[in-house]
Amino acid sequence: MALDPAAFRRKFRKMAASPFAFYRGSAALFYADLIGDFADDRYLDERTSRVWIHGDLHAENFGTYMNASGQLVFNVNDFDEAYVGPFSWDLKRFAASVALIGYVKALSDQVITDLVTRFAAAYLTELRALAAGGDDAIGSITLANADGVLRTVLQRARLNTRVELLATQTTIDNYERRFSLGEGVFEVDEPTRARVVAAFERYLATLPVASAAQRPVAAHVKDVVLRKGVGIGSAGLPSYNLLLEGHTQALENDVVIYMKQAQVPAVARHIADGRVRGYFQHQGHRTAESQRALQAHADPWLGYTELDGTGQLVAEVSPYAADLDWSDVNEVAELAGVIGDLGRAVARMHSVADDESSHDLVDFSTEEAIVAQIGRDEAGFAAHLVDFAHDYGLRARRDHEIFVDLFRNGRLPGI
Repeated sequence: MALDPAAFRRKFRKMAASPFAFYRGSAALFYADLIGDFADDRYLDERTSRVWIHGDLHAENFGTYMNASGQLVFNVNDFDEAYVGPFSWDLKRFAASVALIGYVKALSDQVITDLVTRFAAAYLTELRALAAGGDDAIGSITLANADGVLRTVLQRARLNTRVELLATQTTIDNYERRFSLGEGVFEVDEPTRARVVAAFERYLATLPVASAAQRPVAAHVKDVVLRKGVGIGSAGLPSYNLLLEGHTQALENDVVIYMKQAQVPAVARHIADGRVRGYFQHQGHRTAESQRALQAHADPWLGYTELDGTGQLVAEVSPYAADLDWSDVNEVAELAGVIGDLGRAVARMHSVADDESSHDLVDFSTEEAIVAQIGRDEAGFAAHLVDFAHDYGLRARRDHEIFVDLFRNGRLPGI
């Protein structure tokens, strides 16, 4: 905040817009509450308290991406807060976000109860199917099995092209493509460019071997610009975009990747496990490895590096990314369908990173462990999430009012 107070003023104005926007930007507060006033968690044991989790699983962190197999997938996205911790923290963060979205849409408490119950049932059904071998699991949400709103999101993403993305971010000058400068996009000097390119060279060594065939001909960096974070979660963080030569010299094949400073995840402050903390070289490594762990086929450009001694996450600015827009989902039947699909997606995410994956930090079957623990009180599982959703939704709405009054009256120091 001290380094870039203007960025945090913008962030806080966005958070002031609604209780849900406030909730999105206050993950640190959420986890402090989870170990304080909302500490009751009957479904945790030694194993279910140490699984790979998303860390910020609210309803707007879902969208499309093109996986390493070239398939469009609708799934969880934005893994900046991912870590190893209690599986139920993901479920509770999502459930409370459903309550807040329902409040904004003027849905009754009973409808919100039904939606959270639908999420819990879909999550458990898919996880149980995965634990039983996966034959009855629905699996990834793709064009082959999606319907309704999510199929529309995937179809829209499919219409996107690399040419359109390049047209919005670059321009052609003397027969060569360069980044366009504008709001939030700044030219860098030669020493900065040299440091960024050197960090990029180190990043290439972190890519999986399978990605080598998909890299540009010579990984040639054509241009570098600085972007300053303007989102709720990226306020004040520097990020660099790099324009790379594509597979051929044709200008429409150029690739845009980003290199952004990674932060300590909010959940990590409440996980006192030295083995987890010592597993990661730095926060960029943590973010990249978490995403690889939680996605079955992650972005082939996903990697990490260090810049000026700080961990960086590196990935492609994908033309095929499209987020779920909740303003388009208003009918109760549509909401129920979407939330059921998201419950299955979360189950698959929690099941991917365990003893059958290439990561050794979690060395047991997460789906079996979670199903067994829920089975101790399966009848109360949905009710547990429903009660939390209503209670924390109310807490977040009240906290939002306090936050707005503090902010508008100049009582938040430093900004």
